[in-house]
Amino acid sequence: MNHLNYHHLQYFWLVAKEGNLTRAAKKLHISQSALSAQIRLLEDQLGQTLFLRAGRSLKLTEAGQAALGFAESIFSSGNELLALMREGRSPQRQTLRIGSVATLSRNFQENFLKPLLGEPGVQLSLSSGSLDELLAQLKLHNLHLILSNKAVSSDTEYAWRCHLIDTQPVCLVGRPRTGHAPFRFPEDLASERLLLPGPKSEMRSQFDMLCEHLGIHVDVLAEVDDMAMLRLLARDSPHLALLPAVVVQDELREGRLEQLCVVPQVQERFYAITVSRRFQPHLLQQLLQSKKEKMQGPEGNEPV
Repeated sequence: MNHLNYHHLQYFWLVAKEGNLTRAAKKLHISQSALSAQIRLLEDQLGQTLFLRAGRSLKLTEAGQAALGFAESIFSSGNELLALMREGRSPQRQTLRIGSVATLSRNFQENFLKPLLGEPGVQLSLSSGSLDELLAQLKLHNLHLILSNKAVSSDTEYAWRCHLIDTQPVCLVGRPRTGHAPFRFPEDLASERLLLPGPKSEMRSQFDMLCEHLGIHVDVLAEVDDMAMLRLLARDSPHLALLPAVVVQDELREGRLEQLCVVPQVQERFYAITVSRRFQPHLLQQLLQSKKEKMQGPEGNEPV
């Protein structure tokens, strides 16, 4: 049986952390040539190249990133075994690294992550930023997945995989209008000031096209890119807001806001963006597959 050499794995782990062979060799009190030889033996055993040279530094390959994740899990498990026996602490969980576009609905993010929250073998690492910032991290395999409300297309260098994981109807919401006549769409739009998503969002573009088609001019009070901020303004102002119901699901449930109408022909689309890789975590594959099946519906057709 071909057993993994854990000494070689530990050498690899330190070199990966240091990003430099000389520094790692100094910490291990061995020669640089000896350390390099040990890394080559591990690469031969795994059948994968783990490092690429970038000037004086070493850069992890995709296989190296995967190996580093396993190495950290293995070595932390050794420490956890000691801690469990000595102190009764439960084991640390393996990490899934998920990035979310900063302006994305927090409620949607939480709903997406709920199936992972009950998994005993998973620890989530969550980060946010602009789509460009997150794509840069995905290129380096520092993220497994990006959640976004904007699709991306593959280019000649990076084969992005953009999975449509949900669509949400877009609504006009506002404070409860007790005693008022029901809101009429689109007739009553002209008498309202509106809180709208920013002009760069797909949802806003769809709404503007609908208004143009209907010949309606709307009075815009504020344009807000951040869904969390739009949620606050919808909750704390007397004006109507255009947003997916998921953004204000708690306020709708509690009666602080009410849904006045569903806006026809306008939807918010949510995407999970990955990059083609050989070592995609199995749990993440299962999650994306379940989202895909939900989107297709029971008959295998995309919802309309």
